[in-house]
Amino acid sequence: MRSPRHSYTVYDPSYVYAPWKKWVALFVILALIASIIWFIAVHRDSSVDIQQKTETSDSKTSASTTTTSEEPKEEPRSAPNKTYYPVAKVVDGDTLDVVIDGKTERLRLIGIDTPEVVDPRKTVQCFGVEASNKAKSLLAGKRVSLEQDTSQGERDKYGRLLAYVFLEDGVNFNEYMIAEGYAHEYTYRIPYKYQVEFKAAQSKARDSQKGLWATSTCNGQTS
Repeated sequence: MRSPRHSYTVYDPSYVYAPWKKWVALFVILALIASIIWFIAVHRDSSVDIQQKTETSDSKTSASTTTTSEEPKEEPRSAPNKTYYPVAKVVDGDTLDVVIDGKTERLRLIGIDTPEVVDPRKTVQCFGVEASNKAKSLLAGKRVSLEQDTSQGERDKYGRLLAYVFLEDGVNFNEYMIAEGYAHEYTYRIPYKYQVEFKAAQSKARDSQKGLWATSTCNGQTS
């Protein structure tokens, strides 16, 4: 009689360790996912920070540009605390009548000479009409302030007051006439207060061939 067969269970190590392998694999997967999430978060924060810095820089640049573009333009020179006198008549480019304390005074401008248009001893000179018309357009019916120069005296030999004339916006009318080519710079005997400025204005007008300096008008020769 045969002995009954016995069933033996063979020891399989993989069976014991299989659950641990699953946990290890799960841990590795979770660690990998956590690393990916951390990397994305850090990268996103860096991108946001860079974007914010760029936007801040752009905002500052834009604000700076806006401020620069909105800066007020330079206003004309003003003449505060000046006394203004009405212009009664413009005789020509360098002579006018003003009313001072109710009395009409003839005024000769210091430092300039415009071509003649009213002197009975001379014919109308080149560019004289243009200079006279420019003076009338700027002075007729207006008020002006006056500045005298002790170096030139109070009056000339004809009894005319000697002065610099300033418009209400502060522009030195004497210098303006030279700068725009309506007058020559004129020194009578000794230097005057604004001689340097007037001579510089004449040089620029001559170089630019403005007014009486143009070859198509007088080429600088008005007499």
